Amino acid sequence: MIRVGYGYDVHRLVEGRALWLGGVRIEHTLGLLGHSDADVLIHAVCDALLGAAGMRDIGYHFPDTAGEYEGIDSKILLEKTVALIASKGWRVGNIDATVAAQRPKLSPHIPAMQQTLARVMGVEEDCVSVKATTTERLGFEGREEGISASCVCLIERD
Repeated sequence: MIRVGYGYDVHRLVEGRALWLGGVRIEHTLGLLGHSDADVLIHAVCDALLGAAGMRDIGYHFPDTAGEYEGIDSKILLEKTVALIASKGWRVGNIDATVAAQRPKLSPHIPAMQQTLARVMGVEEDCVSVKATTTERLGFEGREEGISASCVCLIERD
């Protein structure tokens, strides 16, 4: 049996925060604002996986009102998400994600993101696709006010 899921997340860019995307720290003058490390890509992946398993969303399982998640590394949230879907008999098949950001240029960081995400989820690297796009200076991403990410996934059960 297979299921598909979709996830989407947005975080605001601010000064004084590190920029984490796909579990990789990227040098930039701005970082993403959030209760955790605000890794918008991992959050979209978590939402896709949880949605595919019919298990609600990341905010339900890891609320931003819980002190235990303040400043948490989103890779830990992804590990916990994979364990949550496994508790229902599901395993990750593949993910296909897109990050929308005007700057910084993300292409050089994509191989590290794919390696990191694959390792955390316990899948082969070729099961993880990460793409990056700009919005041609349109919208909040284009104005460099924030970064968004979307993800589709396939989960499997025997």
